[in-house]
Amino acid sequence: MLQQHGHESKHVADLKMMQTSDRDIWIWAKQSESIIVSKDEDFVILHNADEKPVPLIWVRVGNTRRKDLLEWFERLLPLIEEKFASGELLVELTQTGWNRVD
Repeated sequence: MLQQHGHESKHVADLKMMQTSDRDIWIWAKQSESIIVSKDEDFVILHNADEKPVPLIWVRVGNTRRKDLLEWFERLLPLIEEKFASGELLVELTQTGWNRVD
Protein backbone atom coordinates (compact mmCIF):
# COMPACT_ATOMS: atom_id res chain seq x y z
CA MET A 1 0.00 0.00 0.00
CA LEU A 2 2.77 2.48 0.86
CA GLN A 3 4.53 1.76 -2.42
CA GLN A 4 1.33 2.64 -4.29
CA HIS A 5 1.62 6.09 -2.72
CA GLY A 6 5.27 6.58 -3.68
CA HIS A 7 6.89 5.37 -0.45
CA GLU A 8 9.50 2.65 -0.37
CA SER A 9 8.54 0.09 2.23
CA LYS A 10 9.89 -3.15 3.57
CA HIS A 11 8.46 -5.54 6.11
CA VAL A 12 10.86 -7.08 8.62
CA ALA A 13 10.09 -10.42 6.94
CA ASP A 14 11.37 -9.02 3.62
CA LEU A 15 14.59 -8.05 5.41
CA LYS A 16 14.87 -11.47 7.07
CA MET A 17 14.66 -9.72 10.45
CA MET A 18 11.62 -11.47 11.95
CA GLN A 19 13.71 -12.84 14.82
CA THR A 20 15.76 -9.65 15.21
CA SER A 21 15.55 -7.64 18.43
CA ASP A 22 13.68 -4.35 18.46
CA ARG A 23 16.93 -2.55 19.25
CA ASP A 24 18.64 -4.05 16.18
CA ILE A 25 15.65 -3.14 13.99
CA TRP A 26 15.88 0.39 15.43
CA ILE A 27 19.59 0.55 14.56
CA TRP A 28 18.90 -0.70 11.02
CA ALA A 29 16.13 1.88 10.55
CA LYS A 30 18.40 4.64 11.81
CA GLN A 31 21.24 3.65 9.47
CA SER A 32 18.91 3.38 6.49
CA GLU A 33 17.04 6.60 7.39
CA SER A 34 13.75 4.74 7.50
CA ILE A 35 10.49 5.32 9.32
CA ILE A 36 9.27 2.52 11.56
CA VAL A 37 5.60 1.56 11.53
CA SER A 38 4.74 -0.62 14.50
CA LYS A 39 2.12 -1.60 17.04
CA ASP A 40 4.93 -2.39 19.50
CA GLU A 41 5.28 0.06 22.40
CA ASP A 42 8.94 -0.99 22.76
CA PHE A 43 9.71 1.25 19.79
CA VAL A 44 8.17 4.21 21.62
CA ILE A 45 10.53 3.52 24.52
CA LEU A 46 13.50 3.40 22.13
CA HIS A 47 12.26 6.58 20.45
CA ASN A 48 11.99 8.47 23.73
CA ALA A 49 15.47 7.35 24.86
CA ASP A 50 17.23 8.37 21.63
CA GLU A 51 18.73 11.85 21.17
CA LYS A 52 18.13 11.64 17.40
CA PRO A 53 15.25 9.19 17.13
CA VAL A 54 14.02 7.28 14.15
CA PRO A 55 10.68 8.63 12.89
CA LEU A 56 7.98 6.34 14.22
CA ILE A 57 4.35 5.64 13.41
CA TRP A 58 2.86 3.96 16.47
CA VAL A 59 -0.27 2.07 15.46
CA ARG A 60 -2.58 1.70 18.45
CA VAL A 61 -5.54 -0.34 17.33
CA GLY A 62 -6.84 -3.64 18.54
CA ASN A 63 -6.86 -6.81 16.54
CA THR A 64 -8.32 -6.25 13.13
CA ARG A 65 -8.28 -7.86 9.74
CA ARG A 66 -5.27 -6.88 7.63
CA LYS A 67 -7.51 -5.53 4.86
CA ASP A 68 -9.34 -3.24 7.30
CA LEU A 69 -6.10 -2.10 8.89
CA LEU A 70 -4.57 -1.19 5.53
CA GLU A 71 -7.71 0.69 4.42
CA TRP A 72 -7.73 2.64 7.69
CA PHE A 73 -4.02 3.42 7.43
CA GLU A 74 -4.41 4.51 3.81
CA ARG A 75 -7.14 6.99 4.78
CA LEU A 76 -4.79 8.51 7.38
CA LEU A 77 -1.72 8.57 5.11
CA PRO A 78 -2.10 12.21 3.95
CA LEU A 79 -2.25 13.33 7.58
CA ILE A 80 0.75 11.14 8.48
CA GLU A 81 2.75 12.63 5.61
CA GLU A 82 1.79 16.13 6.74
CA LYS A 83 2.89 15.44 10.32
CA PHE A 84 6.31 14.16 9.27
CA ALA A 85 6.74 17.01 6.77
CA SER A 86 6.13 19.47 9.61
CA GLY A 87 8.93 17.88 11.66
CA GLU A 88 7.11 15.51 13.96
CA LEU A 89 9.04 12.34 14.65
CA LEU A 90 6.41 10.30 16.48
CA VAL A 91 2.84 9.98 15.27
CA GLU A 92 0.45 7.86 17.32
CA LEU A 93 -2.47 6.47 15.34
CA THR A 94 -5.56 5.42 17.24
CA GLN A 95 -8.90 4.06 16.17
CA THR A 96 -10.27 7.59 16.23
CA GLY A 97 -7.46 9.06 14.13
CA TRP A 98 -4.13 10.30 15.42
CA ASN A 99 -2.58 11.80 18.52
CA ARG A 100 0.54 13.90 18.85
CA VAL A 101 2.99 12.25 21.22
CA ASP A 102 5.63 14.34 22.98
